[in-house]
Amino acid sequence: MPLSPRPSDLRPAATLGRRRFLQLGAAGIVVVGAGAFAGSRIFAPPDLIGSRSGAVIAAEAARRTTGNVVRRELRAAPATIDLAGRTVHTWAYNDTVPGPEIRVQAGDELRVRLVNDLPAPTSVHWHGIALRNDMDGVPGLTQAAVAPAGSFEYAFIASHPGTYWFHPHVGVQLDTGLQGALIVEDPAEAGTYDEEVVLVLDDWTDGWGDSPDAILARMTRDGMTGGAPMAGMSMGSTDGGGMSMAQTMPSGDHPLGTDTGDVVYPAHLINGRPPQDPFVISTAPGRRIRLRLINAGSDTAYRFAIGGHRLTVTHADGYSVVPIQVDTLIVGMGERYDVVVTAGDGAFPVVAVAEGKATAAGSAVLRTASGAVPPADARPTELSGRLLAYSDLAPTDASAMAPRTPDRTLELALQMVDGGRKWFINGAGYGNHRPLDIRAGERVRLLMRNESMMFHPMHIHGHTFALIGATGPGIRKDTVNVLPMQTVAVDLQADNPGQWAVHCHNTYHAELGMMSVLSYLA
Repeated sequence: MPLSPRPSDLRPAATLGRRRFLQLGAAGIVVVGAGAFAGSRIFAPPDLIGSRSGAVIAAEAARRTTGNVVRRELRAAPATIDLAGRTVHTWAYNDTVPGPEIRVQAGDELRVRLVNDLPAPTSVHWHGIALRNDMDGVPGLTQAAVAPAGSFEYAFIASHPGTYWFHPHVGVQLDTGLQGALIVEDPAEAGTYDEEVVLVLDDWTDGWGDSPDAILARMTRDGMTGGAPMAGMSMGSTDGGGMSMAQTMPSGDHPLGTDTGDVVYPAHLINGRPPQDPFVISTAPGRRIRLRLINAGSDTAYRFAIGGHRLTVTHADGYSVVPIQVDTLIVGMGERYDVVVTAGDGAFPVVAVAEGKATAAGSAVLRTASGAVPPADARPTELSGRLLAYSDLAPTDASAMAPRTPDRTLELALQMVDGGRKWFINGAGYGNHRPLDIRAGERVRLLMRNESMMFHPMHIHGHTFALIGATGPGIRKDTVNVLPMQTVAVDLQADNPGQWAVHCHNTYHAELGMMSVLSYLA
């Protein structure tokens, strides 16, 4: 049966002001009002490059194109899905979870008509794609939200091959079933594999446990539930439950730290299927399979492994890396990895363990022969084998960013405020933030300093960046895990003008304020 509108989508206009903030600012309007902007005054710089400026149009026109146009339609609507015999009511694209996979070739123009049959405004963000700013799908920053019964056509050139995905950028709608894979194929790729499979990993609560809006309301009221220390505590202090700050830090046993999320999910899915009714990869022994891994979760990083197999990592966030073999890897929220495996003979567990969340996991099956399905709670030994680290990866020549001295350095302090009821960047939540000003053509160094005791998968829209390597060029990514009390330095080439969201891809952290704007000035 249809879901009623979610509370976060029915806020008064004054409360929704933070979603409209830069849109108003770009028009030169001074915002003074109630809600998120009480007492604030925001003046747009006269040289701000808006989402529909001539510079944005020129950047899109300069992208290489095949001349081919791919048309698709996404209908966002209430849906009923089956999760291993449990009937669940949620929101989804085209009645499926994940939504329909979209495939194009590099240089194709993608035109997607979004039809909103939800009882609330929505949008679509094309995660990882360097596209024109007015198609990025962030209401109040790059477009107006698509109203119920409304529609909007997204049109952009998908210029770089890789594994990407799409999801809403309104409230906590991502923690419903609104998600899907976007694959940009490279016709010139050598093709050292026989087949490929996309695996979408997701933490699930909507229609089963608490609704995403109920979770957000609880976090707004009660703050963190995971027992992590409050901001400002010393390394020797405790959180009141006997755990010292030092005990929550990353370690060999806990590479992301001991507090990896605040939401207890009743299920974890791979391609929309729980472990009791697993998704099956059917192939033949000896076949080389390219797996495109996408973490579409809202509050969960996943440790991925396949029983009896090693993983050859070939791409990170759509960009090629020098191939490397590992047993397991951690995929933060919003991250993607491409790996190649050579299928063995039998039936093997494909497991995505919720990192730091006890024994919770999603699982699928790799099958090349008849035999019993691995148990739903199978935990292959590969999970404790060689774990991939960013430092293990090097870009290929085609992916490496040319070295250059940064023209400017910007700092992003990632902060927990009021016991986790708010999450800030540089001392302010989104709507009261100070934009990160840059200019086209600059090489920008970003120093992301985590001052909290939780990891943050930080995502920058419309760009990729290079991690600063100790001995050479770093890998290219658009989402990176910034560990507790650590700093990650990345270099970004300012080559896509407009106004771009920068935020934590923990859905709840972003909605509670951990978002800013990379703002191009003329």
